[in-house]
Amino acid sequence: MAKISGSKIIVECLLEQGVDTVFGYPGGAILNLYDELYKNQDKIRHILTSHEQGASHAADGYARASGKVGVCLATSGPGATNLVTGIASAYMDSIPMVAITCNVGNSLLGKDSFQEVDISGIVMPITKYSFIVKDGNKLADTIRRAFKIAVTGRPGPVLIDITKDVTGDSFEYEYKEPEKISPKADVSEEDILNAVSLIRASKKPYVLVGGGAILSDASEELRTFVSKIDAPVADTLMGKGAFDGSDPKYTGMVGMHGSKTSNLGITECDLLIVIGARFSDRVIGNAKKFAKNAKILHIDVDAAEISKNIKAHYSLVGDARLILRKLNSRLDPLHHDEWIAHIERLKDMYPIRTNKQGLTGEYIIETIDKKTKDDTIICTEVGQHQMWAAQFYKYTHPRTLITSGGLGTMGYGLGASIGAKVAEPDKTVVNIAGDGCFRMNMNEIATATRYDIPIIQVVINNHVLGMVRQWQNLFYGKRYSQTILRDKVDFVKLAEAMGARAKKVTTKEEFDAAFDEALKSNTTFVIDCEIDSDEKVFPMVSPGAAISDAFDEKDLKLHPVK
Repeated sequence: MAKISGSKIIVECLLEQGVDTVFGYPGGAILNLYDELYKNQDKIRHILTSHEQGASHAADGYARASGKVGVCLATSGPGATNLVTGIASAYMDSIPMVAITCNVGNSLLGKDSFQEVDISGIVMPITKYSFIVKDGNKLADTIRRAFKIAVTGRPGPVLIDITKDVTGDSFEYEYKEPEKISPKADVSEEDILNAVSLIRASKKPYVLVGGGAILSDASEELRTFVSKIDAPVADTLMGKGAFDGSDPKYTGMVGMHGSKTSNLGITECDLLIVIGARFSDRVIGNAKKFAKNAKILHIDVDAAEISKNIKAHYSLVGDARLILRKLNSRLDPLHHDEWIAHIERLKDMYPIRTNKQGLTGEYIIETIDKKTKDDTIICTEVGQHQMWAAQFYKYTHPRTLITSGGLGTMGYGLGASIGAKVAEPDKTVVNIAGDGCFRMNMNEIATATRYDIPIIQVVINNHVLGMVRQWQNLFYGKRYSQTILRDKVDFVKLAEAMGARAKKVTTKEEFDAAFDEALKSNTTFVIDCEIDSDEKVFPMVSPGAAISDAFDEKDLKLHPVK
């Protein structure tokens, strides 16, 4: 075994794991590693982001788009702490990511040294595991273990903090083939047959799909399953694209801003089959009234999610794709014509209405849907625009919606879109933002232009914090405390100053032309779309209400919220 520097061991281990791209920002404690990356720039591409938070979001977006582990790097102290929001975002949405930070040397630990912070302790609640490596003889095995943990079972982020002296000293290293990680579904034949019996007995089944179906690459098995049991399908925000959003059996998203059809259908069903979803509060509304007429069959890789928020009558713990294969092999085609017809009537009765007057968020999303290919990757920030992107864009393939679901991170989408485009350079990538979100991390436009990464950044600009304002309008007596953003910021000039092309639009015709231009430009392109400040997202479920009590603008006029 040869002796090489700790930094070279890190690079060799990344190459072992098939890593070809990392996102990061250098600093004093991590200089040894960056020197080694310089020597290996023909093997590993490094994307220098404008801020460490952008690096963590880019690694997250890379992972979601590609299905591989995303990797980000940061130095000690503030560099490391700037990764925290991105790590938490990945943790909440179960995204495989390895964050590598470097700390002060062993002799300086615990002495409040310059830029010293206990980052492994800080991220403990928001990672699957966090390491601090103070012995270089353990470095290679720690990195290998981190990558294994990130993808085993329920995926998630892992942090490795390495002291500076370990990166500089020499240790023995021997190449190892990465361990093959196979998904598991340790369910008994009896469990499968009981689930099959439950499905066969149902007269009004409903399927609810979450992000776990995407993470397990279960789309093909899901399509077969839905066809066999003849059931309508709803999804969570994280599950979009797992089931074809243009399929007749698809009824839309469920929950606070879900379709009335999905919310009412799930309330009426007698069996709810939940695949890779965790029953978030934004999905279930009032837990006591959620799917109150149904038995719950919960399929999830994480046993800790079973009956955590909603009691499951039956559960199958394991990889969703493997479990669906087992179910499909034992199911004969079923028919629920009357139930499907009822759901179709609900779809006719309760379409998601759009405001056709002038340039609106709904129109922008519908136009993007019409003008882009099915494999286009849509990234979003968080807020009204995120919900419009969920409601009005038809996701027909998995890994085509990249959004912060669990943490709801404003400023997430731009970095994530850069990571997604690096992972999938042949696909169109569009990031949809509100003006409040865009201003949080808009410096990453400079990252995109530095590397000639041709993303399209659409800013739905209503000059307010739209979703917060909507709540203030409906539930806080129209007291718009600190949600009005009417200032002198010019996004077009800012974008152009960072090297992007940019257009401001105020009409439908102007947006159509600008988006066509952006699609043809093959460069970083920002479109600032000015819409009315009082645009709202409907349907909506009031906090604490049952999802069956969803209301839209028409309902609101008849029965104002008190």
